[in-house]
Formats: sequence, C-alpha cells, structure tokens
Amino acid sequence: MIPALSIRQPWAWLIVNGHKDIENRDWPTNFRGRLLIHAGLTMTRAYYDQVVQELDGMGLLPADLPAFEDLQRGGFVGWTHVVGCVQESSSKWKQEGSWGFVLRDSRPIPFHPWKGKLQFFNVPNDVFSGEEQRLAHVKEERATT
Repeated sequence: MIPALSIRQPWAWLIVNGHKDIENRDWPTNFRGRLLIHAGLTMTRAYYDQVVQELDGMGLLPADLPAFEDLQRGGFVGWTHVVGCVQESSSKWKQEGSWGFVLRDSRPIPFHPWKGKLQFFNVPNDVFSGEEQRLAHVKEERATT
C-alpha cells in the first residue's frame, strides 16, 4: 500500500511544485516517509481568489501558479516526503497554532484521478503502472544522491 494525503488546491500544487515546505494540520503525526499528494475535489472560485490575494499580500504568490480553471482536482498530483512534524518552524508557510508536517523532495506527477479521503489513506500499489513506479523510484534516488 502507498500512503496518501488529500490536500485542497492550490496548496497541493504549491507543495508538489516545490514552493510550500510545510503542510499545516490541527493534528500531529508520527508518519515519516514517501507520500502521495492527492488534490481534493473541493475548491471554489471565491476560495482560490482569497488564497491568491493572501499569498500575494505576503509575498508568497509564485508567478507560475495556474489559473483557477487549470488546477487539477480530484486525483493524485505528486509525491513528497514527510520528514518531521513540528509546532515551531522558521518556514514562511507555517501557520501559528498548527502542527506542521515538514516536507522535502516534492515533485509533480501526471494527474491520476482518484477519490480522496480524510486523514492519511492507503492506495493499492497497483494503482500506478510498473513504469510510473519505476520512474518515481529513479527520481527519488537521484534526489538523494
């Protein structure tokens, strides 16, 4: 089984594209390791516009953030590694009063539709083809060397 976590857009995109290094939650985790990032299905235009305005005001809005209609939702969009869980961090993405899942070596993958769940959830190994699994491991090995 492959562990996964559903994250609302545009946060999922920001993580897998290397902009966001902390995922804020109201609960801690002992999980460490490779994690599939699932982009949740829910994202209203008003929510997207609010997030863009807040990120812009904080100087955190990446120039390459896709438009509302271009953000993929309702499926897997990338991989990351959870390397820690903290309450204090110097990361610009850490929200006060939350638990921060510290993320490293994030990268996007081709969109793969899938129904998300709350909290961590497991995905059968055969969801991705052998070639996709092999490419993920090759990229992971390159990132650590």
